[in-house]
Amino acid sequence: MNCLYVDIFPDKCLQLSLQGLGELGEPSLTLPTVGTNLTDLTLKKKKKVTLRELGGCMGPIWPSYFKDCSSVIFMVDSANIAQMSSSCIQLLSVLSAEPLHSASVLILFNKRDMPCTMSLIEIKSLFRMDDIIASATQPITSLELSARTGQGLQEVLSWLESIIVK
Repeated sequence: MNCLYVDIFPDKCLQLSLQGLGELGEPSLTLPTVGTNLTDLTLKKKKKVTLRELGGCMGPIWPSYFKDCSSVIFMVDSANIAQMSSSCIQLLSVLSAEPLHSASVLILFNKRDMPCTMSLIEIKSLFRMDDIIASATQPITSLELSARTGQGLQEVLSWLESIIVK
């Protein structure tokens, strides 16, 4: 699993696990992130966003990036059912972090283009989305995405733009 941290100026937005989106304009090859990647974006209305992506193996240092973050995007590999419970546990850990108690949260279910994925209703049930939303202090949105094809990318950009306005 990969992590992607997004900094919004002057506010900061933290995005976890947005693998394979490259510059969020055109999908790139979906390769695991090793180390850290930085990408600058300019959204509509000239709002600037810096994406800081950390590889999943960097999970133990995620908390060092939580301070001053106003948003979290957490990507789940919806084609890897065996990792679903592990991803859920990681998300719960992120949501329970004190610096993120009022952060806006976007959960992305990636790889929706794969032929063997479950329906979104089945994935949300397996991931226990209703329980997560009910117990979280943060506002949570969930979307489907295919980083490979770009399906759902516009919705991600729209969400980023909406949280900048807040």
